[in-house]
Amino acid sequence: MIFIVEDDENIREMESYALKNSGYDVCGFADGEALMAALEGSLPRLILLDIMLPGDDGLVLLRKLRSHERTKNIPIMMVTAKTTELDKVRGLDMGADDYLAKPFGIMELVSRVKALLRRTQSAEKTEQNQRSVYMFGDITMDDSSRRVTSCGEDVDLTYKEYELLKYLLLNINIVMSRDRLLSEVWGYDYEGESRTVDMHIKTLRQKLGECGSAIKTVRSVGYKLGD
Repeated sequence: MIFIVEDDENIREMESYALKNSGYDVCGFADGEALMAALEGSLPRLILLDIMLPGDDGLVLLRKLRSHERTKNIPIMMVTAKTTELDKVRGLDMGADDYLAKPFGIMELVSRVKALLRRTQSAEKTEQNQRSVYMFGDITMDDSSRRVTSCGEDVDLTYKEYELLKYLLLNINIVMSRDRLLSEVWGYDYEGESRTVDMHIKTLRQKLGECGSAIKTVRSVGYKLGD
């Protein structure tokens, strides 16, 4: 999901149309108040943030986003009519990841969004690869030794159970559909076999004992590890 914060409805719709045609889910907001309310729910993969907004301007919103633990790592691209070098430097120094000046071409917008998402995903993978210990509540996974403990007790998992738990630990509080789990953990996508995921979740919960309740079922969607 990409969030667009732009008070000009025509520009907001144009940006939304371009990104939707490129395969992205998009949600638009006319001001910072609506953005902050939406962020209390799910977090986007990226935010396109205009500077000249009613109420809090884009730079104030940028400062707020970077100062909160939950939103500080969201990629943010400033999209604005301000084009002086000082404006750009100020935004980048405050934590913006990229800067796109109006007027801009649709192809450039889509290209810059794709490039920023690629950079972000690459950095996330590097950070994940550098980690060796994953934790949630009383569940601990030491990836260097492939050891899992639940409530202080060692847990013997099959290869796929281990990879499934690791993926859930990498995406705490994020709802994962069965199709996505099939694709990411099993490495392929096939229809009609969501039972494979369900069966592995069932055995994983059983092996985790009391901590197995941390794996939540999200009805008609999939599963998440979280509160």
